Amino acid sequence: MARVTDPRPPLPEWILECYDRLCTQACRPDHEEDSVPLIDYDDATDILVADAELALEQRDVEHALTRLLERGYFYEVENELRITSPEEQC
Repeated sequence: MARVTDPRPPLPEWILECYDRLCTQACRPDHEEDSVPLIDYDDATDILVADAELALEQRDVEHALTRLLERGYFYEVENELRITSPEEQC
């Protein structure tokens, strides 16, 4: 069976860099092997805005998070961003 590819262009490198930074900050809520790493949306925004190396403005951070949510890197539950497939993406 042929593998289906995403016809959309890849995300820009700066957005993927935001994702990588958030993956390193994400925590596991109950330390069980199958628990999903997560980060609070507001904490994610604060982390990315404060990162001097990224040097992003609030609007840029919100755009990056929106794109990551749209592409399935995260899903949102009660204002928490949960990593969809940490073993494959982080």
